[in-house]
Amino acid sequence: METLDNVYTVHPKDAPPEVQEIRKLLAANDLELDAEVEVFVVCRREGRLVACAGLDHYTIKCVAVAEDVRGESLSLRLGSEVVKVAADRGQFHLFLYTRPHNQELFRGWGFHPLVEVPSFIVLMENSPIAIKRYCETLAAHRRPGKKLGGIVLNANPFTFGHQYLVEKAAAECDWLHVFVVREDASLFSYAERFALVAAGVRHIKNLTLHHGSDYIISRATFPGYFLKDKGLVDHSWAAIDLLLFRQYIAPALGITHRYVGTEPFDAVTDQYNADMKYWLQAASAKPRITVVEVPRASVHGAPISGSVVRSLLERQEFSALKELVPATTLQFLENKYYAHLSATR
Repeated sequence: METLDNVYTVHPKDAPPEVQEIRKLLAANDLELDAEVEVFVVCRREGRLVACAGLDHYTIKCVAVAEDVRGESLSLRLGSEVVKVAADRGQFHLFLYTRPHNQELFRGWGFHPLVEVPSFIVLMENSPIAIKRYCETLAAHRRPGKKLGGIVLNANPFTFGHQYLVEKAAAECDWLHVFVVREDASLFSYAERFALVAAGVRHIKNLTLHHGSDYIISRATFPGYFLKDKGLVDHSWAAIDLLLFRQYIAPALGITHRYVGTEPFDAVTDQYNADMKYWLQAASAKPRITVVEVPRASVHGAPISGSVVRSLLERQEFSALKELVPATTLQFLENKYYAHLSATR
């Protein structure tokens, strides 16, 4: 007799008892429940939870199948259902995390490996050519030179500190490539941050400003960057992001040096800088990328920080911002927040 499985979705916030069952199934598979999962696809057989797969935006994680039902078609159905749920939510370019020994299973789901932290974790995506096409678009912006720099900025918002870092890197390099983190997980939207960076670096001639992507400090490649209130993240997250940069992005553009400012305030970013020195400079089949850590620009002995700028904004102390942000950023902040204040009066 054919076994009838009940496959359906579970939203963690709405179903605490089922979340506990999911937690137990994950634990039996040596996995932990990820609090960022927005929806689970689960399967019950004769009332018992036997499989689950979580979806966090466009990343599949927390995939587990009970040991006694493995080797059946259940896994393929689970994969098909979670991909369908993602499509219904408008997510078609998907990523998936798994242990290295499970790669073949997820190849059956249509996923292909991107990078691996040896013996620990693999990042896969549901396309065999997406990363290749992305690198081809980058290669169109490749410039000649012996020393080619790269910087990745969140710029929330763009400050004199960011501007100093970019200017110094550009002065030391034949050409500089600057990327803006694309995720909309900050106070200022991606469109706003990109525009502020563009305005703040317009005077630098040997520079290409790139839009961010799913392959650079995104929820897929480095989720911990957007979860700073939870403390230090596992080094593997940073490793995934940095290996993508070393194996794909840097070779496409010929980047030889990665510039970063020192981080005296935020523990996650400071650890990311430390991890950068290992994953970009350690022995590898891909060329070494030299990490240049630049002391953060200061005003009156205090390092310039985006968090300080945001704090001043909260207190509506616009006059104090003049020493911390370029005129283009200041004008944007005044226009945005004065307009907001006027609308709420």
